[in-house]
Parts: sequence; C-alpha cells; structure tokens
Amino acid sequence: MAKQPDIQTLPGTELFEGFDLGTGHCAVVGLQWGDEGKGKIVDLFARKYDLIVRYNGGANAGHSVQVGADRYALHLIPSGILYPDKFNVIGNGVVIDPVVLIKEIEGLRQRSVEVAANLRISNRAHVVLPYHHLQDQLYESALSILRGDGEKIGTTGRGIGPCYADKALRSTAIRVGELADADQLASKLQLIVTIKNAQLAALAQQCGQDFEPFDADQLCEQYTQHGRTLSQHVCDTTRLLHESMDAGKQVLFEGANATLLDVDHGTYPFVTSSNCSTLGIYAGAGVPGSTVGATVGVMKAYSTRVGGGPMPTELHDTVGQRIRDVGREYGTTTGRPRRCGWLDLVAVRYTAKLNGVNNICLMLLDVLAGHEILKVCVGYRYAGGEVDAFPADAGTLEAVEPIYEEMAGFDQEVTECREFDQLPPQARAYVEKIEQHVGVPVGMISVGPRRDQVIVR
Repeated sequence: MAKQPDIQTLPGTELFEGFDLGTGHCAVVGLQWGDEGKGKIVDLFARKYDLIVRYNGGANAGHSVQVGADRYALHLIPSGILYPDKFNVIGNGVVIDPVVLIKEIEGLRQRSVEVAANLRISNRAHVVLPYHHLQDQLYESALSILRGDGEKIGTTGRGIGPCYADKALRSTAIRVGELADADQLASKLQLIVTIKNAQLAALAQQCGQDFEPFDADQLCEQYTQHGRTLSQHVCDTTRLLHESMDAGKQVLFEGANATLLDVDHGTYPFVTSSNCSTLGIYAGAGVPGSTVGATVGVMKAYSTRVGGGPMPTELHDTVGQRIRDVGREYGTTTGRPRRCGWLDLVAVRYTAKLNGVNNICLMLLDVLAGHEILKVCVGYRYAGGEVDAFPADAGTLEAVEPIYEEMAGFDQEVTECREFDQLPPQARAYVEKIEQHVGVPVGMISVGPRRDQVIVR
C-alpha cells in the first residue's frame, strides 16, 4: 500500500489562515439546497480543529474534496478524515447504512487514507436496512402513480426517510449499538420484518410490482457481521465530545444536505428527513446550545437543487445547461443532473438568519465567467404584490415570480486570482451585491475545485 500523502502540507491549507473563525467551536452549513461545496470548506478548516463531527443525514449526502490531483467523494465519513491526526465523529443524528459505510472505509484505505482510531461512530445512531431502501422506492412509485411525478419528493432511494420514520416510531428501529448483540438483534428483527413484510407487500401490490419477503434470520446474520466489522469505531460519541471539549479540544461541526432541505425549515415537503441547519447540531451530536461560537455559511454563486420541489430561479434554457456543464453539476452520490438557476438572494438571506451565520464562503464563482449578463433574485412577485420574505409553504414558493436585478457579467477567467482586487470589477460587484442583500460578509471566495483556489478577504 502506498504511503498516505502528508495532506496538511499540500497547497491550499495555509491560505485560509486569514479567515476569521473566532475562538471556540465552529459549524459549517449549506445555505441553499445542498451541493454548495461544504466538503472543500470543511477540509480547509479542519486543519485548525481537533474533531470534525457529522450530525445529520445519511448516505444520501455527498462531499467532494479535491486535494492536488486527487478527488475524494465522501458520503458518511466527515471530510476531516483526510487529515490523519484529526478525530472524525459520526453523531447520533446520522442514519447509517453499514454496507455503504464499510465500502467507504475500504475505499479510503485502498487509497492509503488511514481509517482506524480516527473514526468514531455513535452507538445511538440509527441503522438503514434493506427494507428501508425498498420502502423508499415504493413510496415514490406510489406517489407517481396516485398523484403524478410532480408530487414525488425526488428521493435518492437510499432509505433515509423510512429510517428516520422508524426512529420516530421507536419499536421498528435499530441503533448501531444493537448490532453487537446478536440475540437482541434477532429478536427485534423477527418483529420488525413481520411488520415490514406486511406493509411492503401491500404497497408493492398497489404499485403493480412483485415483492419478495425479507428473511429476519438472514438479515440478522448479515448485520451482526457488519456490526463486528464496525465495532472498533463504535462508542458513546456524546460522552466523547463532552470529554474532548472539557479537555480544551476544538470541534468543527459539518452539516450535510443544506438548510433549504431542513425537515422543519426547508421547502417542505420537498426536503430531507433531518434538521440539516445548525439547529440540528445540538440534538444530532448531543451538545448544549451554547456550544457553537462561529457559524460559516456556504453558498454557490448561483442556485442548484436535486429532486422535486419549487425553485423560483430555475433555468430551462442554454444558460442553465451551461452552468450545469461548467460547474459539473451532477450529484456526488447519485450522478443525477442538478437543476440550475440564477442566484436567489431571498432564500440565502432567510437561511443566513436562520443559522446565525457570521461569515459566508462563496463557492464556484469561476463557473459564471463568460456570461455577458448575470441576474440575481432580490424579491418575489406573488398574488399581485411584491414580497421579500421566503415563504414557508412550498405551494406559495412554486407560484412566485422572481424579481431580478441584472448585473454586468465578466469574461476573464478567475481561477488564478488569489486576492479580491485581482477579480474583474464585475465579479467584485457581484460579491458585494450578495453582502449588501444578505447582510453577512463574504470572507472567502472559491475560484476552482483545488484547495489553493481560494480568495480570503
């Protein structure tokens, strides 16, 4: 096996030193519909922190991190795993598919990334099982048949929603810590599989699909083995975090998905199944509400989303396709093409306030190079009037018409810029427009996928 590169010395990690993270613990959160580039930011910031904690979501999320010529796609493991001296924690608020997690661990090891005592998994985290995957897919199929494709959630089919639903139902849920006890697991699975087989058989019939019942004994054997494989990483991560913070260790909380997909505060029901805003940190990691000192919001220079739901600034023309192609807007986890559109500042202002953002990292500014005109949405028209607040109802958001301000575009490539003054005047004006409307400073600008392609103001 090749020796793991000394990632901390590769270009880029020193460039963020001027970025004001304050003192104490920090959170990094997405301000749009996900895929903003949080993985790159967490990777950059991880150098300053001792523990990197994932607190929500499941394998439906994905962070891409590029180090030199190497690109890493991470789904469950925090982005700090690329630093061999950092502790990475998968908190209790995450739902874990052991098959995906084990594959991810093995893939990193094959690339000479150490995954051993530097990874800890909460024994309270809930487990995604094969029947969750099928339930997810059948629900989407049923919605499509009964109400039409426009009413589908746009799920990745990874079983995330059904697993969180079982967590709330309690009696049909399994937690990571229970995988270590084969007798207890067997007893629980006999009950759960009986219920799931009955539910899924009826749902499959409704969808006109064949159904093969799940075997509780077989699942018990498989997932007991998965439990053994992961056992070296499993512990009470809540206790670990409290002991670490008491010892003066610094923690970076890594949000998955993004705020407009938050189950309570996003574009419901077209959302994910967890609290992916900073509001999810405290329940999802088991830390008190006073823990986070600095909150960094990550946003793209334009808008994207995957799956169903309203997106006021979506473009269905060649401009939208150009943004998709230049920005490589295809899902890290699924490969699905993302819906692309102009920047919606009404949405970003809402999410920045909700998360208590102190500073913004603006990503993918380089993708907008070459556009003669740039547009930003600064308000909505609805029911004959103008509104500047982000609506709670998805139906209302679907009906709004964006109010755009047009700005001059820029032709110059910006990928080699390392100072704000090196950007074209039109690009600087675009950044300043974001600050003016959102009311939060843009402290970092990403102008390319590599670590070193950043501007710190």
